Amino acid sequence: MGKLKNISIFGTSSDAGKSTITFTIGKILQNLGYSVAPFKAQNVSNNSKVCNDGSEISIAQHFQAEVLDVDTSYHLNPILLKSGRGSSASLIVEGKVVITKDVREYYRDLDTLKPSVKRSFEYLDSIYDCVVCEGAGSPVELNLMDKDLSNIFIAQQYNTKIILVADIEKGGVFASIWGVYNLLPKKLRDNVIGVIINKFRGDLSLFDKGIEIIENEFKIPVLGVLPYTPFNLGFEDSASLKNFTQNCKNSKKSIAIISYPYMSNYNDFEPLINDDAICVEFINSNISLKEYDLIILPGSKLVVKDLLWLKDNGLFDQLKTIQKDILGICGGYQMMFEKIVDDIAVETIEPTTIDGLGFIDDNIYFAKEKILKKAQYEIFGKKVEGFEIHHGISEKYPLYYEKDNIRGTFVHGLFDDEDFKRYKKETIDRFVNSMRSRLDIDQILKSILI
Repeated sequence: MGKLKNISIFGTSSDAGKSTITFTIGKILQNLGYSVAPFKAQNVSNNSKVCNDGSEISIAQHFQAEVLDVDTSYHLNPILLKSGRGSSASLIVEGKVVITKDVREYYRDLDTLKPSVKRSFEYLDSIYDCVVCEGAGSPVELNLMDKDLSNIFIAQQYNTKIILVADIEKGGVFASIWGVYNLLPKKLRDNVIGVIINKFRGDLSLFDKGIEIIENEFKIPVLGVLPYTPFNLGFEDSASLKNFTQNCKNSKKSIAIISYPYMSNYNDFEPLINDDAICVEFINSNISLKEYDLIILPGSKLVVKDLLWLKDNGLFDQLKTIQKDILGICGGYQMMFEKIVDDIAVETIEPTTIDGLGFIDDNIYFAKEKILKKAQYEIFGKKVEGFEIHHGISEKYPLYYEKDNIRGTFVHGLFDDEDFKRYKKETIDRFVNSMRSRLDIDQILKSILI
């Protein structure tokens, strides 16, 4: 079809829906015959997946790549920050952990990361007709604009066309649009195609006057008003997780997922959330777990901290004595062992050994090198297309454990199956088609044609 100008998706606030708009615009362009790749220069997330090339990127970019059927690699998200020990962050560059450093040091040394961002973007730009670049937070945090890789750096460096996304649900939509647009550098203002109003509840015609104000007084084209639509896929962070919807009226099984502070890889539970026969509840306090059919200890970015949290709030003692089916995944699996030994301070400030739940007769030892693996596994009597992403190692049970009411595994993707994959594709296609009918695609395409 030919090359298009690349696009930046800027939110007028955090959680405006940038990730969703990124894959929606990308999929629409792809359906028109263009090759499209998603991209985010820098993401801050404890939720990541292993790519086809063995690297690690954020869940959001991996999900966008799935939607667009793009080969997954670190190029889609060259810089990833995860929670680290103390006030530090784990810095992942081009898919591999480089160092754990203080957040202030990270911003001080930001310029050293720009070559990695440029290599990745330019690689994608060389093989795709259009790269749709997701921004991060607000693009006009004035004290941080010179350190903004995802918004300002990409838009200025590569002269991308810009689509603003405004979340009307939060309120203050006019101020957020006006403020962001007018605080952008003039060069970037000139590249703004228009704004998408997102998460509108109720009769869309009630915003007709709002469209007039934005277009006539702000001089910004409105590219569409999108209704609030529950979308129980691609959970990126705890904010998006809170938005899931579920009808438990006809459920036959209840599942409690322990929601500790550093819980990660929420996507493991999308098949459960989207199953009408299952009612899922995320538990973050010491309520009784006796009424649930299954208790799940999910993944954790900081296993020791989350284990201490379980002990502090009383859930640890309850889990030790309750006679219910308990499943641990990755970090949750590690908590099930007799001890967790971090004698090289991978997660902790100083060498630490902590007692686990004692369900499994072995200890977990943290290795400096993170295990990143994507494969087909055979566990619990079934084949799983999954991945591993962990520092903890068990010599006796290196992959999984199963005895009586206790099961655990390092493998993510346990609940994905062909039925869910089919459901996922149908849901995404239906969602994208619904959004397309409300977007001015002709105006967008006209603005990015070369």
